[in-house]
Amino acid sequence: MRSRRLQIREVYVWELPVRIYHWLNAICIVVLCATGYVIAEPVAVLSANEANFSYWFGIVRFIHFAVAYIFLFNFAFRIYWGFVGNRYANWRNYIPLKKSQWKELFDVIRVDILMLKNKPIDTIGHNTLASIIYFAFFCAFALQCITGFGLYAKMSNAYFPQLFAWIVPLLGGDLIVRQIHHFLMWFFILFSIVHVYLVFYHDYIERHGVASSIIGGWKFIEEKIAKEEEKNEPHT
Repeated sequence: MRSRRLQIREVYVWELPVRIYHWLNAICIVVLCATGYVIAEPVAVLSANEANFSYWFGIVRFIHFAVAYIFLFNFAFRIYWGFVGNRYANWRNYIPLKKSQWKELFDVIRVDILMLKNKPIDTIGHNTLASIIYFAFFCAFALQCITGFGLYAKMSNAYFPQLFAWIVPLLGGDLIVRQIHHFLMWFFILFSIVHVYLVFYHDYIERHGVASSIIGGWKFIEEKIAKEEEKNEPHT
């Protein structure tokens, strides 16, 4: 019988607002990518009752626009929570400002990408490489929002979309903005696939409960790692 004895502490990492943001964001991305693909490559609906489906494309567009609002305001809330949330949600984690963060970045590259080391990185929240990638992802979110609402402004007289009417001429016209918006859709699809793979990979390697933590908020951390984190935690 194989077994291992470790002193484990439960650490509350992901607060409820972060978890709600994460799952709502995931649902929005799935719906937006699905409807966005149909909008970019519309299919013909052929049936004996074709007239019954005459407005199906309008329904797809309505769903896309409605979910885009949810996506935008959910993202805005996450930016706000980066200033008021706990240390694991704080925006400082996503920009490597400390020497220790850069050291961890290269350690993660050696372990996860180059596979030059087989010792997992002891990080309770996101490791530095993941944090940088998430920061780039947030920038992509922002660009996707402004290009999407910039395109929407041309077909809506509503006040909010008109706030983005300057985006299309600034970026060089309708065609370029559509291409950027469409490219980012595929970026999100590919990122999501890699993201899910890495979550289960780290869950298996580190045994910290990475997958379950985004549901319940708690990670299972070795006592020595938790104590080291407490030692480095700034006192307020």
